[in-house]
Amino acid sequence: MGVLDDLQRARQTFERGDWAAAFEAWSAADPDRLDPEDLTGLATAAHLLGRYDETVAALQELFAARTEAHETAGAVRCAFWLGMVFSAGGDPTLGRAWAGRAERLLEELDEDTVERGYVALLRMYRHLTAGEFAEAMTCAEQVAEHGRRFGDPDLLFTGLASVGRFTLLSGRVPEGLSLFDEAMVGVASGEVSPVFAGHVYCVMIEGCQEVSDLGRAAEWTSALTRWCLEQPGLVLFTGQCAVHRGQIMRLHGAWREAIEEFDLAVERYLASPSADAAGLALAERGDVQRLLGDLEAAEASYDRAADHGYEPQPGLALLWVARGRRAAARAAVLRLLGETAGSVPRSRLLPGAIEALLACGEPGVARGLAEELDETAAAFGCSGLLAAAATAHGAVELAEGDPAGALPYLRKASTAWSSIGSPFELARARVLVGRALEALGDRDSARAELTTARRALVELGARPDLAEVDRLLTPDGLPGGLTSREAEVLRLVASGRSNAGIAAELVLSEKTVARHLSNIFTKLEVTSRTAAAAYAFEHDLA
Repeated sequence: MGVLDDLQRARQTFERGDWAAAFEAWSAADPDRLDPEDLTGLATAAHLLGRYDETVAALQELFAARTEAHETAGAVRCAFWLGMVFSAGGDPTLGRAWAGRAERLLEELDEDTVERGYVALLRMYRHLTAGEFAEAMTCAEQVAEHGRRFGDPDLLFTGLASVGRFTLLSGRVPEGLSLFDEAMVGVASGEVSPVFAGHVYCVMIEGCQEVSDLGRAAEWTSALTRWCLEQPGLVLFTGQCAVHRGQIMRLHGAWREAIEEFDLAVERYLASPSADAAGLALAERGDVQRLLGDLEAAEASYDRAADHGYEPQPGLALLWVARGRRAAARAAVLRLLGETAGSVPRSRLLPGAIEALLACGEPGVARGLAEELDETAAAFGCSGLLAAAATAHGAVELAEGDPAGALPYLRKASTAWSSIGSPFELARARVLVGRALEALGDRDSARAELTTARRALVELGARPDLAEVDRLLTPDGLPGGLTSREAEVLRLVASGRSNAGIAAELVLSEKTVARHLSNIFTKLEVTSRTAAAAYAFEHDLA
């Protein structure tokens, strides 16, 4: 195939978004025939494919060509991209050097130029890294303003998303989410180029997760997943996308699938220059493993997260609670609360902190935190936080001996978690409702709530919570959540009795015996009398 054919193929496949084919074609072409637009396309395709070295090589060649041709504006753009790529690729020193070069080149341009918006974006990231949020916010506003003035969608919508994120962090959540919605319009319409679109998606989904706006997080994660699948060979952003998918799967109770997504994210991150980004995925995986009752695996995940610079709290404190290390959990939670400032970071910490402190016998401290969480949830107006606040208030009231006061909160929490589609949090709220009803003497209603919760926990595989429900359902210590009557029926099944024989011995109707057997099969997760009898022998019930 001739040189011209390679270039034509590269340009055509690039326009279609087939980055792998475009990269292959440009790589096969004679390097001396690649013009600046070809080098730009080659660098972009390589970047999206996660080919770090090839991205840097193409950008450096492009920078040299722009500089030699005295195309200062183009050289500024190249310096911008090299600053971004090096910083994201784990080489902040070179990233700062190229950012400085972009600043110096900018001095040669007129005051009124779009390139100033790109340099403002570099400044924004520099301030963000230094924790200078007010300065970063100013730069983000400049980015959006330059995008608006010069009709540059990449700058406009990246700037809007960034301003929205900083607005969230300042506690003005509804305003920040409104800016997110505006930015999403540009991404969804295809106005934003691929690299910037991926950044905008991830900035906004992470922001929604931070404030527990679970509806937007789920909707935009689905959109990001579709966007990734539409681009053959895409590697950039797929690690983040896998993390976000795993978070949504965890919310909706698909825990095994969530672990697979977190594993995929870890694999993608570790194969990239930004390996430390794996810390979040590892911590998320540890949280799911802890809920499944696999405490050793959870601890290993948390340890690896810490190795990558991510503190896996409050999940690790809750793991310590599960292992009986309440003093360590209490100390860690109180330290975190003392260190964490700002309504958004604290909103992520408070639900787990309240749970841990209640388990450590600190209802008074937990009450103050529940009130803080309630105020924050009301200000944010986000569904997940409102549900978490209602759950926390109900748990505190119950811990302080006021089951009647707990019930309104817990009913509200059950409704909220049900509407969100979170079966685990709904089951937990129902367990608390069951405990409150039992404390009020309404044992039949309590058993109904606990039995419903138990079915959900069995399906999820949430062994620690399932064990708690079984203890509540069977205060006399029978396994599997069996009642005393069901244990009697099971004993007779194991002895080989028919339904008629069981009915005669226990003075029940055969219909009642059949209902007991159905409940037994459900609780023990068996489908035959033989399997039920085997369970009875294994657990000394026969």
